[in-house]
Amino acid sequence: MRLLALDTSTEACSVALQWDGALFSRYQEVERGHAELILPMIEALLAEANGTLVALDAIAFARGPGSFTGVRLAAGVTQGLAFAAGLPVIPVSTLRVVAQRALMMRPAALAVTVCNDARMGEIYWAHFLRGESGNPVADSPERVSAPEAVQLSASSTPDRKGVRIAAGRGLRAAPQLVAQLQLSADDTLIDLLPDAASLLELATLELEAGRVSGAADAVPVYVRDQVAKLQSA
Repeated sequence: MRLLALDTSTEACSVALQWDGALFSRYQEVERGHAELILPMIEALLAEANGTLVALDAIAFARGPGSFTGVRLAAGVTQGLAFAAGLPVIPVSTLRVVAQRALMMRPAALAVTVCNDARMGEIYWAHFLRGESGNPVADSPERVSAPEAVQLSASSTPDRKGVRIAAGRGLRAAPQLVAQLQLSADDTLIDLLPDAASLLELATLELEAGRVSGAADAVPVYVRDQVAKLQSA
C-alpha cells in the first residue's frame, strides 16, 4: 500500500507516508506558516521513500473541523495533488484523528471525548467509542459550542478509572471541562493535537474498505458553518 496523509488543521503541521510497508513522517508545531511547510514536507517524504506522487494509491487529509485557513489549505493541497496525479482522496475528521491518538496512548480506554480549541471562546467536540478493531467510532455528531455546553455522552461507559478519557487542546483552553466531564487529570490528554501518522492509520482502513472519493470531494468541513459563510461573504 502506498498512501500519503497530511494535516494542517491546527498549529500542528504534519505529513505521513506509507510506502510498501515502510512508514515515513514529519511533524512540526507552528503558529503560522503551514503553507510554506506542507509541500516541502511532502517532497521530502517521497524522496526519502524513493517514491513518486503518481505511484500513490490515494491521498488522505484532515478535513476539519479546525482552523479555517488550515482546513482549506489541507483540502486545497490534497485536491491539487490528486487532480494532477489522478488519485482518489480520503477525507478524515480531525476530531477522529485526535481520538485515534488518544486510544492508542491509553489502551484501557473504551471511550474518549475530544475537545479541540475552536478559538472565539468555543470548543470543537465529539464523543468516540473504541470499535472492535480498536479504532474510534463516532458516538455523537461533531459540534462547536461554548465550553459550558459540552456534555457527557448519552452512552457513557462505566466510570472506572481510565475507561473514559478526554483529549485535545480544548481542555487546556477551557480547563473546567475536566470536572464538567466528571474526569480527573489522570484521565485527560490535554496537549494532544492531530497528527498525520494517526490520520494515516485511519485512512488505511478506509482505503482497504474501498471508501475513497474523487479529487473534487477534497473539501473542508468547518462545523462552524455560519462563521465560515460570513468570512466567505
